[in-house]
Amino acid sequence: MSSAAPTAPDAAPGAAPRSGVPAPADARWARLRRAAGRHRGDLVVALLFTALAGWLTHGLWPDPSGRVLALNPADQALYEWFLAVDSRALLGDFGLLSDRLNAPDGVNLMANTTVIALGVLFAPVTLLFGAPVTFALLAGLNLAGTAVAWHLLFTRLLRAHPVAAALGAGLCGFGPGMVAQTNSHLHMTAQWLVPVIVWLVVRLLRAADPLARPTAPGQRGGGRTSGRAGGRTSGRAGGRADQRRMLTSALGLAAVAGVQVFVGEEVLFLCAVTLLVMAVAYAVADRELLRRALPGFAGGILLATGLALLAVAYPLWFQFAGPMGVADGIFSPEYFSADLRSWWALSPLSILGDDEAARLTTGPAEYNTFLGWPLLLVALGCAVWLGRRPLVIACVAGALVMGALSLGPTVLLDGVRTAVPGPYHLLKGVPVVDGALPMRFALAVLPVIATLLVLAVDRAQRGTGRARRLVPMAVGVALLPVLPAPLPTADRPALPAFVTGGHWRECVRPGGVLVPVPLPTPKDPWPMRWATAADAAFGLPEGFFIGPYGRDGTATMGTWKRPTSALLTGVAKQGGRPVVGDAERQQAGRDADHWDASCFALADRTPHADDLRATLDQLYGPSTRIADAWIWRV
Repeated sequence: MSSAAPTAPDAAPGAAPRSGVPAPADARWARLRRAAGRHRGDLVVALLFTALAGWLTHGLWPDPSGRVLALNPADQALYEWFLAVDSRALLGDFGLLSDRLNAPDGVNLMANTTVIALGVLFAPVTLLFGAPVTFALLAGLNLAGTAVAWHLLFTRLLRAHPVAAALGAGLCGFGPGMVAQTNSHLHMTAQWLVPVIVWLVVRLLRAADPLARPTAPGQRGGGRTSGRAGGRTSGRAGGRADQRRMLTSALGLAAVAGVQVFVGEEVLFLCAVTLLVMAVAYAVADRELLRRALPGFAGGILLATGLALLAVAYPLWFQFAGPMGVADGIFSPEYFSADLRSWWALSPLSILGDDEAARLTTGPAEYNTFLGWPLLLVALGCAVWLGRRPLVIACVAGALVMGALSLGPTVLLDGVRTAVPGPYHLLKGVPVVDGALPMRFALAVLPVIATLLVLAVDRAQRGTGRARRLVPMAVGVALLPVLPAPLPTADRPALPAFVTGGHWRECVRPGGVLVPVPLPTPKDPWPMRWATAADAAFGLPEGFFIGPYGRDGTATMGTWKRPTSALLTGVAKQGGRPVVGDAERQQAGRDADHWDASCFALADRTPHADDLRATLDQLYGPSTRIADAWIWRV
C-alpha cells in the first residue's frame, strides 16, 4: 500500500527518529521516574515496612516447606490446606463445599476461615511453588500491606506529616495484636482493605455534606483535617450534596465490603462495629454536620449495605444454612475474654516483652490487648492535648467501647474471674454476633489509638515551641516497648517421597480419597500436609475444620471418629497390636466404603509404623510397597 502524503526529503522509511523527539519507551520511563519522585516518601516507607515484615517472618524463608511457626503449627497446617484448596479455582475445580476433606461429607469453606480471596489471588504462587511458600509470603505481606494502606490513608485523608503517618501506620500494621495473629491467623492479619473502607465512608460523608469543601482535580483528598468532615468556609456551589460522589462511594464501599467477606468476615465485622461507634460519637460532637449530612450519608450507607448483602447473599446463606454450614460459634466467649491486666502488660512477642505475661491470655496468637502502660498513657495524654475535636472524641469513644467489649461477659482480672459484668454480656444471645471472640475486639483499638498519635504528632510538627520535639519523642518512647521481635520458628518433619514424588497417583485417582494413617484430627492435623503438597488433588477423611457435628447440628471442631479410625489412632499413639477378628474386618470394610476410599497409606517414619502395618495387614490384607510408604488398596 502506498501513501500520497508527502515526506521530508531526509526522512527515509525505517530511519531513526530525530534526537529531539523522545522514543515512546523513553517517555514511559521518564513518566515512571517522575511518578517515583513524587511518591518517593511513600516508596521509602513501603520498603521499610516490607523489610520489617520480612525480618519478623524470616525464620520461615530458608525452607517454607520445612519450617513452621513454632507457636501455632497446627493452624499453619490448616491454612496451608486452605490455600491449596483455594488455588484449585484456577484449575476450575473449586466449590464452597469442598470434598477434599472430611470425606464423604466435605467441608463448608464459608463456615471456616478460608481466606478464599487471598487463596485465589495467590493461586499462581501456590500452584508453582506450593502452599507453604504462599503462606510465608502472606504472613509478611499482610503486616506490610496493612501498614502501607494505613500510611496512605493518614497522608491522603488526614494530610498528616510523613513522620506522624509512618508512626501511626507502623502501629496499625505491626502492633502487638497484629504480630500475635500472624501466628497462622491469616484471616485476622489481612487488613489491607480496612483503610479503604474507612476512606470510602469518609468520602461518602463529605459528599453528603452540602458545606464540605470540594476537592479540586489533582488535589489530594480532603485537605488538612481539623477533625471535621470538611471545611465550612467555602462549600459547594448551590449548597447541595455531591450526588455523583455519594453514589460512587456507596458502590465502592459495597464492592470492597463484599471482597472483605472472602478475605476475613471477622475483620469486616470489627471494622463495622468500630465505625458505627465512632460515627455516633462524631455526630454527637458535631450536631451541625449531623443535621446537614445525615439524610444523604444514611442513604448512601443503606445503599452500600444493601448492594453488599445482595452480592454475598448466597455465600452467607451457604455459610449458615447450606450443606455442612453452622449458624453458631464454636468458641466460648467466657474463655476468649481479655484479662483486664493484659492491657498494661507487654506482649511476650515484643522486644521488651516478658514470657510471664503469657498467662494473661489463651495463647500466643491472642496477645491483642498487650499494649503496655507507656503507650496507653501517651495515647491518653495525646487525646487530652488535642482537645474536644470531633475526630478525637470519636477515636476515644471507639477505643473505650471496643476495649470494654474485649473484656467479655464478666471481667477477668489477673486470671481471676470477677462478678463484674462486662459490656459484652449485652450481646449474649444475639445471632452471629454472640459467636465473636471478645478479646479480638481489642484489635480495633490499634488503628484508633494510632489515629490519635498521628493527629498529635502532626499537630506538633506543624507547630512551634517545645511540643514540636516533645510530642514525637514521647510517642516514639511509648512505641519502643511494643516493637516486635522475630516470630519463633522450628523445623517440621519432611513429607514422604510417596507424596512429594507424586507416587500417590499409583494409589488414588485425582479427586479420589486417600486415607493417611493415622487420620488427621484437629489436634494432630499433620496428614493434611499430604493433600496440601499435592495441591489438594485428592480428598481425606476426617481432619481439622469446623462442621455441624455437635448436638442438634451445632458447631464442633472436626467430626467423630469411625471405629477403624479410632483403632488406628490408638495404635499410633500407644503402639501394640490389637486383636483383629471378623467383626473388626467387617467394620473396616464398612468404614472404607463410607469414606469411598481408594487406598490407605502408611509412611515409613510414622510412629509405631510396624504395629500399624501389622494391624492394617489384618484389616485389609497384605500391603504393597510404593516409594517410602506401604499402601492397601480397598
